[in-house]
Amino acid sequence: MMRLSLHSLWRASVLLCLLLQCGEARVQTEAQAGPLYRVVGAPLSISCNVSGFGNEDAVKDFKFYVTKPANPTFEINIISTNDPSFGYAIYQRRVWDKDISITRVSPNAVIFEIQSLQKGDEGEYDCSVENSEVVYDGTYSVKTAVKVIDNSLSVSSPASTSLSINEGEALTLTCQASSNTIQHTHLSFAWYLHKAGEDRAQPIISLDRDFTLRPGQGFEGRYRAGLVSLDKVGEATYRLKMSQLVPSDQGKIHCQAQEWIQDPDQSWYPIAQTDAEEVTLEVKAREVKPDTLSLVVRIQAQQTTLQEGQGLLLSCNIDTLNLEGRFFSLAFLRENVELVRIGPTGVLSVGPEYSGREKEGELRATRTGNRDYRLILQPVRTGDQGVFTCRVWPQERGHDGVFTQGAPQDSDSQLVSISATESGLSVKMQDADSVEEGDRLSLACEVEGAKGQLSVTWQHKSNSTPAALFTNVISLSQEGVVGGTEEFRSRTVRATRPAANVFIFELDEVKSSDSGVYQCAVSEWKANSKTHSQTQAATIKVNPLDVQVSLISRTNKATVGDNVELMCRIRGPHVPITLTWSLQRGANTLDNILTVYSDGAISWSLYQHHYQVKVEKNNNQIIYYLQIIGASQREAGSYQCRVSVFLDNVYKKLPQSNPVAVEVQNPESKLALSSPPTMTTNINMDINIACSVTSKSSPSSLYAVTWLLNQDGNNKTIVSSDRNAAVTFGPQSEMSQRKRISMTRTDRPAFELTVRQATTADRGTYVCIVEEWLQDPRGDWYQLSTVSRASSLTVVEPANDLHLDKTEQILSAEEGNEAELKCDIISGASGASFFYKVTWLHTVSSPPTRNASLVELDHTGLLSYPEDRRVRGLQERLHLSRPTQSSFPLRIQRTHEVDSGTYWCKVEQYQLGHDGRWWQKASDSVGPIILTVNVTEADLLLETKEELLNVSLSQDFTIPCHIASQSSNESRFQVTWFWQKEPKSKRSIFTVHQNSTLHESFGEGINLRFVHPLPNQFGITVLNPRLENSGLYFCEVEEWLPSLSHGWRKAAVERSGGLNVSVNGKGHAASESACNSLVWIVIIVIVLIVLMLVIILLMVKTCRSKTSGGQKTSQSFWTEQNPLKPNALD
Repeated sequence: MMRLSLHSLWRASVLLCLLLQCGEARVQTEAQAGPLYRVVGAPLSISCNVSGFGNEDAVKDFKFYVTKPANPTFEINIISTNDPSFGYAIYQRRVWDKDISITRVSPNAVIFEIQSLQKGDEGEYDCSVENSEVVYDGTYSVKTAVKVIDNSLSVSSPASTSLSINEGEALTLTCQASSNTIQHTHLSFAWYLHKAGEDRAQPIISLDRDFTLRPGQGFEGRYRAGLVSLDKVGEATYRLKMSQLVPSDQGKIHCQAQEWIQDPDQSWYPIAQTDAEEVTLEVKAREVKPDTLSLVVRIQAQQTTLQEGQGLLLSCNIDTLNLEGRFFSLAFLRENVELVRIGPTGVLSVGPEYSGREKEGELRATRTGNRDYRLILQPVRTGDQGVFTCRVWPQERGHDGVFTQGAPQDSDSQLVSISATESGLSVKMQDADSVEEGDRLSLACEVEGAKGQLSVTWQHKSNSTPAALFTNVISLSQEGVVGGTEEFRSRTVRATRPAANVFIFELDEVKSSDSGVYQCAVSEWKANSKTHSQTQAATIKVNPLDVQVSLISRTNKATVGDNVELMCRIRGPHVPITLTWSLQRGANTLDNILTVYSDGAISWSLYQHHYQVKVEKNNNQIIYYLQIIGASQREAGSYQCRVSVFLDNVYKKLPQSNPVAVEVQNPESKLALSSPPTMTTNINMDINIACSVTSKSSPSSLYAVTWLLNQDGNNKTIVSSDRNAAVTFGPQSEMSQRKRISMTRTDRPAFELTVRQATTADRGTYVCIVEEWLQDPRGDWYQLSTVSRASSLTVVEPANDLHLDKTEQILSAEEGNEAELKCDIISGASGASFFYKVTWLHTVSSPPTRNASLVELDHTGLLSYPEDRRVRGLQERLHLSRPTQSSFPLRIQRTHEVDSGTYWCKVEQYQLGHDGRWWQKASDSVGPIILTVNVTEADLLLETKEELLNVSLSQDFTIPCHIASQSSNESRFQVTWFWQKEPKSKRSIFTVHQNSTLHESFGEGINLRFVHPLPNQFGITVLNPRLENSGLYFCEVEEWLPSLSHGWRKAAVERSGGLNVSVNGKGHAASESACNSLVWIVIIVIVLIVLMLVIILLMVKTCRSKTSGGQKTSQSFWTEQNPLKPNALD
């Protein structure tokens, strides 16, 4: 259980992490899609790989779990790549024995394998990869459903286990293969030859699951020549034909069938493989006689001792080299007298002795193959007995088509004895004309006039080949010994003699191929010698199996926990049937419930405890009952019973029953609730709202409860509790509200919601929603019903004499300045026992639009700034004060443009109660207060006077740029000078950026000097101008102002007047002379000024000296001139 809880917690964390991601998951875990249908004892492999990890080369650890259908919520550990002791005990032993393994094929992929599936391995397999990274981003586990079904593939071969055939003759083998699987499957079939000394059998020819024939290696040429073929005869019989056997064909031959099923990924998978018993084939080498051109002739009689009236069958066989393409004539002789001859072209000629009998149909001679000839004489007479031989003449065909006869070759002699009938023996067979497929065929022969011992031979001849001879089925000698035949070796056939003159023939489980003529041949014996024989025949028709399967139910709608009974009624002959109950829940999932075999054995799926089965047999029908014990939603679906008959080692599927849909409904709910419709309470009082269950559906019911608060038509989930009493708060419940809310359960049961210290915000309609849950017989919980009750709550405030000054406030401030918002109490503020909580709010425009708390001054004096990232920058510049008891102004320092908007002030009045708790007495609010923060308006002006200037070569000139007015003292400027040589050819030559960065772009050979004598005066001097520097010069100024919200912003752009400069090439020397004269004049003026200053200083000094000398006789106040005199009193 610890494993279950930890794994579930891990799953929940994975899901939570996935929900928090935006976009497609990065990690993807993939495995084969289910359901995978596999048979008991077969291997199972599930590939699992993961992609999307940051380090694809790192080795990932995988774990496999399984959940069984009986308990789909409990996971069982199977195997892990990194923990040898990971598996639970029920799987650990199989892991140690290597029956269960996990193989790593790459760092990111593994293959999980079970070597031999057990019935209990059915379930849902979970491949999980451990996350080695810090975060979860994707899917780390994937599930594959596995269904384990019975192996119903049947393969059998009715042939003898040993055959001996001459070289050049043909081989025909049959094999029967069928399956009783109810899922859609295909069969593939192959014949194999295992030669002596070779390790493995090699395929002769095969039929793929898509019905494609493929010859085996070494048989391709014979297949193309038509000498090797594989035919499907009927529903389940596969026939191998090999013409002209060669000695290399000798060995052990067997047939093999494979059953394939298509997995959900559309690939085909072999779920079962079965081999039939091997047949040992001996190929006799051809006899060679050099003196007769290697020609060998053989003769054989079916019976050598006959009675008058019976039939004589003689067969002749030719064996020689290169038989194909050669021609022969063959004659049957009796006592060296030719009876009949078959020419090289098949023309029949009859001797005179038997020509009359040939006309009457008593003699027939045919060529049945390249080397086989047959003579039939019926009825025989005593004069027909004697020594019979076959004579063969080779015939050479010339170019003209004429045959040339070669030397004859005779076979060995064959003696045939025919006795006369001198007995009153007569045979009479009962009337019987038809029998149902799968039933028992019973024939009786009654003998009269017998004088000696009797024996009987039962013979059969198919209706499909009327010219064929009777073949023996079973015999009963005069001593009572039963003799069987190879063809019916695998069949249940009996020959009995219940009375001295009655012989009974019985054949069980007849099939359609058993139709035909049955003959009872009775012989009379005397002294171990057959004296007389009589036959009697009857034609039997085997009617196709007529089994009617119908499925009914007295009721197909049940309530959870009820029992449901289904009846599968089968009408028809009493044949051994196999019945399978199936349940289909979805379009692609077909589950076996159980299979009842003809021998009474029952194969259950993993749902054995949910069902019971019984069988009731009547005279004309069999009823199979399937009872669902305690129905749940797992048993809902479409049911069918499927019937097959296992006849002659072959499964024959009969038409399936009609489907019956079983609906499982939840029981009717009796849940009823009661709660007070209305409630009224005072503010700050505790509220208890009870929601009681007055009626319930079951004593074991569990309840999930959700409390909603409806305010203004909007529902908000407050708190909820699941059926296990785990309490969670709603996503819209604030933390402060959660501290005041609790929910409790009582035994009634009742669900009580408690809201402590109610405020006016708690008003509204409280809705109690209760879900009733019941547990079904499988242990699964299901929701029965949902009932709700509402209680309207009114929170009454005491008489409120608290009033705020609601004078409209529409404020404006320059950005960067301080703004003050007022919140004053004009009444109700008296009394030392009242305390106030003040909250300033601001309407935030960013979504979702709502009031955001800026600052709170608690009634206890605690100042706090509620956490809200949208107003965090504004909160850092707030100052809330209380200069008087009734005033709570809010100052916004360094206002920003984004501070513009609507503000509110909310004041709540509290009083400390006797119980030590604070009680809210009143509340009021002020607002909206509209604040507009203005940014500095642009007021940039430049001197726009247009001037003309003529200068000589190398005569410097200055381009001024004077700012007449600016928007702010904090303005910064970006000045750019332009030169316009031609109209519409403006060119930037120098730029001073707002950060004092200089950028010159006039060109090479031109020197500029930047001057900035005053904050509002800029200029550049062009040094040593040239003729090509003539043109129009002007400046352009960008004014940048500081913005607290956006940093620096461009406020204005202005252009100055133009300075049209003409640079002349004349007067260059004169300008130099004038310049030099000006320099000398300046020097002389400076010298004269210095001389005058010196003279003035000398005069001042002389005057001061004279004044000092004239005052020496006057009285001095210095101490040395006026000594202190003692006081007269001293």
